[in-house]
Amino acid sequence: MTTMTPPVPPRRREHISMDQWYAFLVIIPAILAIGVFVYGFIGWSVVVSLTDRNNLNLSQPAPFVGLENYYDVFRTARFQTNMRNLVVFTGLFLGSSLFMGLTLALMVDARIKAESFFRSVYIFPMALSFIVTGVVWQWMFAPGNWQNGDPTGLNLLFNKLGLPFLMRSWTADNAVVPSWSIEGLKTKIGIPSAMIPVVIAAVWQMSGYVMAMYLAGLRGIPDELREAARVDGATEWQLFRFITLPMLQPITLSAVIVLGHISLKIFDLVAVMTGGAPGNNTEIPGLYMYEITFKANKFSQGAAVATVMLIIVALLVVPYLRYSRAQEVER
Repeated sequence: MTTMTPPVPPRRREHISMDQWYAFLVIIPAILAIGVFVYGFIGWSVVVSLTDRNNLNLSQPAPFVGLENYYDVFRTARFQTNMRNLVVFTGLFLGSSLFMGLTLALMVDARIKAESFFRSVYIFPMALSFIVTGVVWQWMFAPGNWQNGDPTGLNLLFNKLGLPFLMRSWTADNAVVPSWSIEGLKTKIGIPSAMIPVVIAAVWQMSGYVMAMYLAGLRGIPDELREAARVDGATEWQLFRFITLPMLQPITLSAVIVLGHISLKIFDLVAVMTGGAPGNNTEIPGLYMYEITFKANKFSQGAAVATVMLIIVALLVVPYLRYSRAQEVER
């Protein structure tokens, strides 16, 4: 006896509700704005970087030159110096901000008195813009004519305290340490001394933000896990090394992405504090792009620098987005 297979009912067509239509209509302006003013302008910058355009007259066609602008930019000593400065700033800024943020978070997590007060003090600089930070720290690190007895800023403070050996040229110091020369490069490899004050100002502003991220992570670690480790005989260092740090890895990754994105496109802080001086030792690609685009009218080379910056940021952000998406899928 054969069994009859029941007929498969036809698939019911899903209708879009009016609420979904309203939601779609509401976000259409945002989609169009992002498409035009973000992705459209990115595409236009890439197109301009492949041409030879030195004016804003769009009615005049610009000849196509391919990657020539990229070649011209990368072989200049100024841009090579910019890339060195960017690597130095990013490395020092990331490392110092993570260290300071974690240290402050551990101190606040110790349930100290007036904890809310210290939290507010540490995170307050985050409320300021880099312009304000740059103005304040530019005054503090202004060396003055300290070698001839006319110091300003921190040098004046050190002089009043009887600590003249601490006085430095700060943002006017042209030294690069260790100043290595590599064949094929037109710039010295090392850490520009004038970049240190810029890093200090940036760390001062962002370390409180990192502290808040780490503090949230520390408060999310179960106390039972720590107590179990102590019962098993773990020291406080072992507790920190094998429990706290591994559980803070997602926080660290997020902080690296946020800080790295800020450091790779930094502009305002450097523009206010040093303007790229001395001798381009603090100039970064963002400032260089502004100079050659709007002062030298080399729009194609400026677009090439902007595209390089976009690629560098994408190399940092895209892997993080893929990692985050993979983590969500696993959950």
